Amino acid sequence: MTKVKICGLSSPQAVATAVKSGADFIGLVLAPSKRQVSLDQAHNLAQAIPETCKAVGVFVSPSLAELEEAIARIPLDLVQIHGEFDEDLLSQVSVPVIRALNISQGKTNLASQADYLLFDAPLAGSGQTFDWRSLDTSQIQQPFFIAGGLNSQNVAQAIKTFEPYAVDVSSSVETAGQKDLSKIKEFIESVKV
Repeated sequence: MTKVKICGLSSPQAVATAVKSGADFIGLVLAPSKRQVSLDQAHNLAQAIPETCKAVGVFVSPSLAELEEAIARIPLDLVQIHGEFDEDLLSQVSVPVIRALNISQGKTNLASQADYLLFDAPLAGSGQTFDWRSLDTSQIQQPFFIAGGLNSQNVAQAIKTFEPYAVDVSSSVETAGQKDLSKIKEFIESVKV
């Protein structure tokens, strides 16, 4: 069964709905973004995440110290890294790492030592899909997430196309920039049929 990550949650109601609906991962955005939460907010939200679900901190070009502070204070089960990060430091991160890679035309370097990969649209969080034909996952060794413009209408096709470990959604489960509880529930149900 494909796992589900609901990303960019910032309210106790959204976390509770995602957990109750069967989400496997809750993404807490700790990078500058309209979905960003502080370490204290993330800590409070993480208290409502049961052991059956994993708290994921989402970062853009973080330092190792930044990651470790958040892992300890919130606490986090995994970290998701976008942007620049020294591959040699991955082994020093104290929890599993999801390495986000933006897929654009002609991108061929999909290598990383991270525990998981996440394939996203060129502009993460934009609600846009990438050209699915441009991603060949046949040589990928790690479990991977598919993100970028997924919604309850196209996620089944994404799962059929890539057979990913997990799918990741943020903007399509929002209405007017806020997480929509019914859309969260609908998205998870469309994966876990």
